[in-house]
Amino acid sequence: MPRYKLTIEYDGAPYCGWQLQPNLPSVQGALEAAALATCGEAVRVHGAGRTDAGVHALGQVAHVDIPKPFRADKLRDALNAHLRPNPIAVLAAEIVPDTFEARFSAIRRHYRYRIANRRSNLALDLGKVWRVPKRLDTDAMHRAAQVLIGKHDFTTFRDTECQAASPEKTLDVLDVVRDGDAVDIVTNARSYLHSQVRSMVGSLVWVGEGRWTADDLAAALEARKRSACGPVAPPEGLYLMRVDY
Repeated sequence: MPRYKLTIEYDGAPYCGWQLQPNLPSVQGALEAAALATCGEAVRVHGAGRTDAGVHALGQVAHVDIPKPFRADKLRDALNAHLRPNPIAVLAAEIVPDTFEARFSAIRRHYRYRIANRRSNLALDLGKVWRVPKRLDTDAMHRAAQVLIGKHDFTTFRDTECQAASPEKTLDVLDVVRDGDAVDIVTNARSYLHSQVRSMVGSLVWVGEGRWTADDLAAALEARKRSACGPVAPPEGLYLMRVDY
């Protein structure tokens, strides 16, 4: 039974998230329905990142075992045909060894959070970015973000329902970049806690608005309690960009 690695793009808005949930539309569920229609048997699609409701992906990775062999490009095309009209696209498929695990073989996950820093309403990017009308001091945000780099107990930035065994994670990159009204927060790490990225982004926006300083962010990290966190940024600005192996 060949194993395939899938690279997937999706608009997260219509879904309860990546993971299957009873009676709710999920990205995993749509992919498994497409796989069933393609090969005639129910299969499990395993994702590298269990994105939350409303979170998008440009480079999610999954693996799936298909009961009969397909040429990789033929499987990609068949899955895409059965996915329509879902806003989900299989960008690539490749045969991989049976030892490959989309989640556990990953060595780094790259996320980008998009902010539209403008007073005007959103038109083309509605549902794709977080509009923050107050002018953000992105230099202050970037300097403060470096407080979070390295290995820390991220309990403050962890959802209360997070199921990870430990709150310790190692953050490799957290950059804040402005291009006109567009502000991107770019991060990568081996793995993240539930809602960690959106929790860090919301707190950094408080820094950008002048409500917090870098010292306040450091104090929130050291507090190791969820109540010390700033606001959690909404899901529509977050994108899983790439997964490294």
